[in-house]
Amino acid sequence: MKLSTKGRYGLRALIDLAQYSGEAPVSITSISARQDISERYLEQLMSMLKKSGLVSSVRGAGGGYILAKDMREISVGDILRALEGSLEPVECPGLEPDGECKAADSCVTKYVWKRINDSINRTVDEIMLDQLVEESRKKCSADIDHRVCKN
Repeated sequence: MKLSTKGRYGLRALIDLAQYSGEAPVSITSISARQDISERYLEQLMSMLKKSGLVSSVRGAGGGYILAKDMREISVGDILRALEGSLEPVECPGLEPDGECKAADSCVTKYVWKRINDSINRTVDEIMLDQLVEESRKKCSADIDHRVCKN
């Protein structure tokens, strides 16, 4: 499985948003500067995350984005699925109840695909945004040069 820049950059942007949003919204400009991601691309990603209910936007002066849920309730899986769609590297019609696979009854490889798919989904669903924020804070506090940390 290979994630596109949507998934990779979107996850970094959401970690940044969670780190820097307290009571005030976080601007695309500030996320862009810290994460070295273009503002135009971030706008596209935030739009997708907004549609999925993970972020909300605040308009006007001092506007930007805030998390729509507590960061303890947002999994990496939620974020990646909002940006990438299905995370299953193998689509096997034999795994679907109404799948149209003629070999489904005798196929044993479908069990391999199911275990791979289940493992990926379980892993990304177990990692929560607050855990990544905590890891990022630890990493940044250990940064000797005290540069702006990128997630």
